[in-house]
Amino acid sequence: MAGTTAPFEASASAVGYVYQLRKALHSCVDQHGRGLDWCIAIEAGDDVEEVVEGGRILYQLKHRAAGVTMSDYSTDLWKTLRIWAHSVTNKQLDLDETDLFLLTTADLTPDSAGYLLQPVASGVRDESRGLQALEAARKASTSKDNKKAYEAFDKLSADERRAMLARVQVIGNAPDVDEVEKLLLERVVSAVGHAYASPFLQRLEGWFYQRTIRQLRTEEMDAITGNEFDYVFTDLRNQFRPENLPIDEDIAVLQPNPSDYASMVFVRQMDLIDIGKTRVGIAVRDYIRAFTQRSRWSEDKLLLPGEISKYERRLVEEWQDLFAEMEDNIGAESTEAEKVAAAKKIYQWATREARPRIRVGCDEPFVSKGSFHILANDLQVGWHIDFMTRLMAVLEPVGVAKA
Repeated sequence: MAGTTAPFEASASAVGYVYQLRKALHSCVDQHGRGLDWCIAIEAGDDVEEVVEGGRILYQLKHRAAGVTMSDYSTDLWKTLRIWAHSVTNKQLDLDETDLFLLTTADLTPDSAGYLLQPVASGVRDESRGLQALEAARKASTSKDNKKAYEAFDKLSADERRAMLARVQVIGNAPDVDEVEKLLLERVVSAVGHAYASPFLQRLEGWFYQRTIRQLRTEEMDAITGNEFDYVFTDLRNQFRPENLPIDEDIAVLQPNPSDYASMVFVRQMDLIDIGKTRVGIAVRDYIRAFTQRSRWSEDKLLLPGEISKYERRLVEEWQDLFAEMEDNIGAESTEAEKVAAAKKIYQWATREARPRIRVGCDEPFVSKGSFHILANDLQVGWHIDFMTRLMAVLEPVGVAKA
């Protein structure tokens, strides 16, 4: 927490933090579809805390390089036991309702305490021998790194040690950070299919990481509940349906500085018809959001071949109807004020009334509004009846001879 140093604060690497978050997300995905009566928090009771119907699960996660083993003297093992022993001593753990998991990517040394405390399904679990191995290591070891852990272990009575180890399960050779990503991809394939699994997971991870950061930084922010995760997962899945496209939150909140785009053609188009400063700022915002979102869709291969071209053709053809009508209504004797007034009606139509969707389910307004500005920037559409001749005169390079 900001401004304090937790007694068991880890000096984990960036990979370790990603592993922690990814494992927590995997737990959420694993729980999804099994009901909504659960919640998960990061760095609450432990690295990951999961509360499910009838109990609580605390996870300690250790991400280590390939080839590393966990023995009876390993610091990873004893730091974990220190955390749990401290909680038992201070009455912070209800062992009757709490399972304690140590997940490590390291291998477990045969017949070590960790090896003997594997889940029952392993066929090797022996809590009595596991406790004997820990007590023997504690007596034999002079490790300074483990000193505080040994002291915490010593404070436990014999009954408390047995009770704690009865709830401890050690899982060695656990999937590493990359393997967990593969497991997540396998799970989301059933939701959106193989083609969209990767971009779907990227967005789900992005939401999960941001949500976790808010939980860590804000004391009032609760753990992620089954209801909350179900809503986010379902909403995101719906955005990947064939009739829809995802709108990314980081793009939907972009607020560019309008002055940085003052020389762009679509802004000059608005200058021709006296669009006010505030509305120019809105137009720049919509342009940048639409341009960025369309680029990401393309990078993620979410668009069908030629889909943008077909969408832009529809926009241009709808604009052509109104522009041609304006040409019919404006005579040779029309004043500049009348031309501007007519142009503003078309601009208002494009930014407030026209809502052609790239896909029927994708109803985000900035997509259509920004796409009109993208077309205006390419001079495929315009607002002023003389936009082409006026802008070409302004944009033509100085010194170029005219035909």
